[in-house]
Amino acid sequence: MLSLKFWIGLGLLTVVWGAAVPGKAPVDEERMHPHLPTSPRLRTISGEETQEFWHSASKKLIREKLEFVRNTKKAKNIILFLGDGMGLATLAAARSYIGGEELKLSFEEFPFTGLSKTYSVDKIVPDSACTSTSYLCGVKANYGTIGVNAHVKRGDCAAMANETNHVFSLGKWAMDAGKAAGLVTTTRVTHASPSGVYAHVADREWENNAVLEEACGELSEGLQDIAVQLIHGEVGSKLKVMLGGGKRSFYSPEHYDKGRRTDGRNLVEEFEALDAGNTFVKTQKKLLNVNATETGRLLGLFSKSHMHYHLEQLADPDNNEPSLEQMTQKAIEVLETEDQGYFLFVEGGKIDISHHDTMARIALDETAELSKAVKKAREMTNPEETLIVVTSDHSHTFSVSGYQPRGSDIFGAAKAKGKDGKPYLALSYANGKSFQDYYNTETHEREDPTSLPTIGDFDQLFPAMVPLESETHGGEDVGVFASGPWAHLFTGVYEQNTIPHMMAFAACVGDGLTACD
Repeated sequence: MLSLKFWIGLGLLTVVWGAAVPGKAPVDEERMHPHLPTSPRLRTISGEETQEFWHSASKKLIREKLEFVRNTKKAKNIILFLGDGMGLATLAAARSYIGGEELKLSFEEFPFTGLSKTYSVDKIVPDSACTSTSYLCGVKANYGTIGVNAHVKRGDCAAMANETNHVFSLGKWAMDAGKAAGLVTTTRVTHASPSGVYAHVADREWENNAVLEEACGELSEGLQDIAVQLIHGEVGSKLKVMLGGGKRSFYSPEHYDKGRRTDGRNLVEEFEALDAGNTFVKTQKKLLNVNATETGRLLGLFSKSHMHYHLEQLADPDNNEPSLEQMTQKAIEVLETEDQGYFLFVEGGKIDISHHDTMARIALDETAELSKAVKKAREMTNPEETLIVVTSDHSHTFSVSGYQPRGSDIFGAAKAKGKDGKPYLALSYANGKSFQDYYNTETHEREDPTSLPTIGDFDQLFPAMVPLESETHGGEDVGVFASGPWAHLFTGVYEQNTIPHMMAFAACVGDGLTACD
């Protein structure tokens, strides 16, 4: 006689329990796929009710694929866009945010897509430091480290000092081949992602001398913090464009009251003194007025720390920060003055930061802002000679759930209710700081999420299942979208560290295989 456990293992328990009643769906099926109240679609698209609509759309796509000619020319320019923390669930929800599930973000129109595996050498779920080493330097490394190989553990000052452990980015490979290079970010320019372009550190937090010296003590002698590496480092000192936030790590308090350096230095002044053509800007107006043909190197620091969220900028009548799209446009204007082409790294970094705070509304808006920046770059460049790749460093624990009607508010409640009779929101997180906003730890009951006073605010927190000070990253693969020369290389599922090698192949830079071999 076969055991009950055996039948459960085969998924045949419904037969054992006699759940298959003629004319009635099994109970477990009804629970998994409930009959929800019928509600009209809030947005209708003519023809969707017919099979002809979907057949026609499919044929159109197939024809487009068949007519597409692979571009195997050498890429003059290469641009890498990064949506920090922009997982697949974020992309799906962002489509609803910009107007409809059937719509596409600008980069989802690109002809080639793939999936990138994001784990690091020592972690299943990585951070933005080791991933920047991966997608910029072509080497997987340890959590918390930037621009070094896996011989360097986080916080290992001695290993950081050993230059044989340093690895270099696609930016350096491009400059070594005679191209220009630059970076744009909505975070601090010394933050984990942009630092991968130019820095080599054992800890992502060593953005200024004060934290580096506190961590390494006597071993800090001879070591450079991230900000110093941007201004005076082997790679940083040659970058043509550097735009973002983070003034505090470039100044001591005597030069800027919010400065965090303790060595008396003014790195911005040092940058300006390096060459008469070096230009520093700190406001949106100054940036937009920069004459690209008269600028040697451009440094823009627009905020003390990270730049403000786009929705915060819109709400502030005195806002003087540029948008990601504006920074991208100016960076390309400056870089395209170079005859040999360029490499540009652009990060929408605050997708990640808003997800860490479970602020889904902001995360989706920041995703839409990245989409605008990508669209602007594609408009300004020639797809025959410019390879554009859009990807993410990692995902988040963010999810889209429920069975809400098409066209409904993505930030609203699902149509069904929980077993406790209370509604639940379609967007939520597996963990994060918002746990206690949605769960009463005294009564051990969920709060009604639709009754909270912050519902509808742009900085509203969304539910989290596990109480943490900060929501964590997710470990699933992330999307890669490519357009331009050799974009077809970016299909399939591959290791994240392959990305810069494929971009280098297309542009004929670096020491690896290239299209020019």
